[in-house]
Amino acid sequence: MGGGARELSGYLAALAGWVAALAAAVLPQWRQSSYAGDAIITAVGLHEGLWMSCAAQSTGQVQCRLHDSLLSLEVHIQTSRALMVISLLLGFFGIVVSVVGMKCTKVGEEDPVTKSRIAVAGGVLFILSGLCTLSAVSLYATQVTYEFFRESTIPLNTRYEFGSALFVGWGAASLSVLGGSLLCCSCPAKERRGQQYQRQPQPSTAREYV
Repeated sequence: MGGGARELSGYLAALAGWVAALAAAVLPQWRQSSYAGDAIITAVGLHEGLWMSCAAQSTGQVQCRLHDSLLSLEVHIQTSRALMVISLLLGFFGIVVSVVGMKCTKVGEEDPVTKSRIAVAGGVLFILSGLCTLSAVSLYATQVTYEFFRESTIPLNTRYEFGSALFVGWGAASLSVLGGSLLCCSCPAKERRGQQYQRQPQPSTAREYV
């Protein structure tokens, strides 16, 4: 795969990861009611996310409510919120920087070494964005798992388990890290050595006789 095609593939993968991370951040299905057990004792399904909680009736009606207070939220929710916001900001800057540094764009094409370095910087931003998303989702999933197995006296069908937003977040983190890694493969050192080799004067083979 050529350098330009590799950069384009990495950029598209990272962009898809950023969009998926945005979707995961706003979805309320970070955890949902567990339907494990012998019988379902409620006709209401509960979903909770970083920003709101929703109740889905058996008739199909869904009611959502934003979290009332930031300071009253649990620590893992506040931490996941902060990590997702940082991830989205890093990804946004990665999108802008990568467009400038990619070989398929005309910006700064007169200096290919600097252009490649900008592409690598964009890839690093995407990798950091993916790691932040991965940390936020994994932290939240760890807390859900801990609470599921801690409350042994509560029936299984009244506990919470993983929601669909967690899986979207894991996929988003994978795409961001993969795309950023492909962008980081643009090594400016090779181009710099190639330019120096081209500018190096060829030694003269002619001999002067006196």
